[in-house]
Amino acid sequence: MKKSNPFRLKVSGSNACFTRPEMKVERVSYDVMTPSAARGIFEAILWKPAIAWKILQIDVLNPVRWESVRRNEVGAVISARNVNSAMAEGKGNLGLYVEKERQQRAGLFLRDVAYVIHAEFEMTDQAGPDDNVTKFEQMFIRRASTGQCFHRPYFGCREFPVDFEFLPRGAERPEPINESRDLGWMLYDMDYSGRDAMPQFFHARLENGCVDLRNVEVRS
Repeated sequence: MKKSNPFRLKVSGSNACFTRPEMKVERVSYDVMTPSAARGIFEAILWKPAIAWKILQIDVLNPVRWESVRRNEVGAVISARNVNSAMAEGKGNLGLYVEKERQQRAGLFLRDVAYVIHAEFEMTDQAGPDDNVTKFEQMFIRRASTGQCFHRPYFGCREFPVDFEFLPRGAERPEPINESRDLGWMLYDMDYSGRDAMPQFFHARLENGCVDLRNVEVRS
C-alpha cells in the first residue's frame, strides 16, 4: 500500500476535552490527546476519499494541567422517529425547547495544551487513476502551511478550537515534557467496518513525553 512521508503539526489551545467514554454524565478528559482526535485535526486540514490518515506519535509539550468547569448543556435530542414521521406526512413538530431541556453539568478539562502530532497517510481503494501520493503530499503541505482547513479543528469539543502550525522536514523539533508514566486504556478510534460502530482501545504509555502509536495492539 502506498503511503506518504511523515508529517508534523504543532497544535495548541487554551482548553481540551478528550472525553472518557466510561463517564456517562460528567465530561472527564483523558490525560493526553487520543489518536482519533489527532486524526480529526489532520482530516480538518485535508480529507479525501483517496487517503486515510494514520497517527504515528503524539508529543506532549506542556505539563498536564486540569480545570474544572460547570456549564449548561442540552440534555435531549430531536427524536429520529419524529423526523421520519414529519418527512412522511410533510408536517410535524420538530422543535426542541432549550429552557425545558437545559442541564447543568461539571466537566474536568485540560488547560494550556500543546502537542506535536506525527502522521502519515495511505492511499485507499477509492483512489482514482489520477490520484497519487505526491499530489496529496503537496496539497497537504500547501494547506497546512497557509492555515487552510475545511473546518476549524478542535480538541475534542467544538468550543475548544485548535491553533496549528506545520513543521517542515528539517525544522527543529519542540522539546516534549520530561515525564514517563502509564496512561492506562485509552480510546484509539472507532471501527466502522461492521453494522454498528465499535470503539477500539489500546494500552497507552507516556515515554519521555511521547506516546508512540506505531505498533500498538488495538482491542475492541
